[in-house]
Amino acid sequence: MTTRTHSLKNKLSTGDRERLSGLLKTAQAELMHLQQTDQRLFDSPFSPEDLVLRLREIDFSERVDAFVARFGRLQDLLGDKFLPAWLKAMEEGVGAVLENLDRAEKLGLIEGADDWLAVRKLRNLMVHEYIDRAETLHMALYSAHEHVAMLAQAVERFRVRTLPLVD
Repeated sequence: MTTRTHSLKNKLSTGDRERLSGLLKTAQAELMHLQQTDQRLFDSPFSPEDLVLRLREIDFSERVDAFVARFGRLQDLLGDKFLPAWLKAMEEGVGAVLENLDRAEKLGLIEGADDWLAVRKLRNLMVHEYIDRAETLHMALYSAHEHVAMLAQAVERFRVRTLPLVD
């Protein structure tokens, strides 16, 4: 543990440490469930046309619902809750979402603020285009599938940087 981390840990209240620890545990659980659903949903490729047909199947439809919900929840948790709490703990200051993402990029928590914003848009697209446009939903699902690794990497970086503050 660095001297700075030790100093910051000593400044954190028990409540702040518990909040960070709880956010980390939740992020890890959400990631595990997202990865399981991702594997089940994308175990065999499907076209936009297949998507329309397969959405009539309850098992497939529930997998799509679970993937969209879990992807959105994890992205929201990391960007809207964990990141501000972590920045506060690190005495980095908390700002608007874009400012926080830029700061997270500079600190090496995420690869790129622009990628993170793209993932946020994907989440919105999957939710709002779910019923109406199969091609748009198909594109969004596959793009989100490709970004699951980015979310996993972010969870791991949060884990590595949070544990010294809460242990």
